[in-house]
Amino acid sequence: MTSASDPRPLHVLVYSDDHAVRRDVLLALGKRPVPGLPDVTYLEVATKPALIAAADAGGIDLFILDGEAVPAGGMGMARQLKDEVYECPPILVLIARQQDAWLATWSRADAVAAHPINAIDLAIRVGEQLQRRVAARAS
Repeated sequence: MTSASDPRPLHVLVYSDDHAVRRDVLLALGKRPVPGLPDVTYLEVATKPALIAAADAGGIDLFILDGEAVPAGGMGMARQLKDEVYECPPILVLIARQQDAWLATWSRADAVAAHPINAIDLAIRVGEQLQRRVAARAS
């Protein structure tokens, strides 16, 4: 089982074509978004091919996808990952407008967070998804 005392970090992929969005996510979350979990390491990707390659390589515990990324938006990528990755890790999609929450449902995202980033809200949502992931690993 992975816990805060377990030295194995959790791996979070952050996908956005915008460096500022990726930076904001990393700054908001830090090494340990919530107490009780191991440290988090991040993989930043800016393109669809890099995202697909990382998903194929495995080892990701959570995908954070920018719904506003271009040319491949995070919602479309979420749906593709859910369709193509066996036992796909949880996916959190960053949405710019609250009206887009229904699209996140279509994309089969496990969670959404508003953009611009609210550090507390994002940490809570990421923490929930990582805690579920850790629990699933333990069973």
